[in-house]
Amino acid sequence: MTVQEALNSARDRLRDAGIAGAERDARWLMASALGVTPDRVLLHLRDDLSEEVEVFYENAISRRLDREPVSHILGGRWFYGRWFKITPEALDPRPETETLIERALAEPFEAVLDLGTGSGCILITLLAERATATGIGTDVAPAALDLAEWNAKALRVADRLAFIESDWFAHIDRRFDLIVSNPPYITAAEMAELAPEVRDFEPHLALTDGGDGLSAYRVITAAAPAHLAPGGRLLTEIGWQQGPDVAALFREAGLEDVTVHPDMDGKPRVVDGRMPTP
Repeated sequence: MTVQEALNSARDRLRDAGIAGAERDARWLMASALGVTPDRVLLHLRDDLSEEVEVFYENAISRRLDREPVSHILGGRWFYGRWFKITPEALDPRPETETLIERALAEPFEAVLDLGTGSGCILITLLAERATATGIGTDVAPAALDLAEWNAKALRVADRLAFIESDWFAHIDRRFDLIVSNPPYITAAEMAELAPEVRDFEPHLALTDGGDGLSAYRVITAAAPAHLAPGGRLLTEIGWQQGPDVAALFREAGLEDVTVHPDMDGKPRVVDGRMPTP
């Protein structure tokens, strides 16, 4: 069996099982089996699979058919061009979150706070992209903070950041020129409708507030002005239906230039606002 034949078969099996992104998942799992990056799989389409690779790939596809997330099967995920270790203790970063990265990088910053850092993918990426920036990441889950520390060391930014166990701003007593967060925003009613790979494998604490999905935004926006430098920015990821509500919370907190930005699919995904200057 060639790589192309194995890919086609895996794609069809995943698609028949109702798994979204079947072609992408088949390619990513094949990349891992071959020991190459996903963009290099195309160079191997005519190669014959070794017995070792075929066994690895079949096992990976079987786990995906059981709805285990690709990042859990592989032990990590590519995010903004970097490989992050991912475990069940932290949210699996989505491509949509790269919209927040792009908006944050659109302006200069030196000191950044990441609330609910999880795997550390947002904070670490921002520091990796800005060689002089420093940052702090907070989370209430010690296991997530351990994972973030591992990723920071692997991606060589550990000397420019600190991770703190803190419930949002509870243990933060300074100001920043950039605050970012991807908080839990799925409503309690929406949890039952999530895909099994999300609902059954990801930490619920990182997915939902158990209520209307806005609790974290109320806390973050209320406290942000006391932790933003003049002209500093607050950026949060949102659910695609939450733009008006979250933007209103930004404005109620006194932030200016409040804007809702779409993701790659055109859905509202990031709200940003600015601390007024004297």
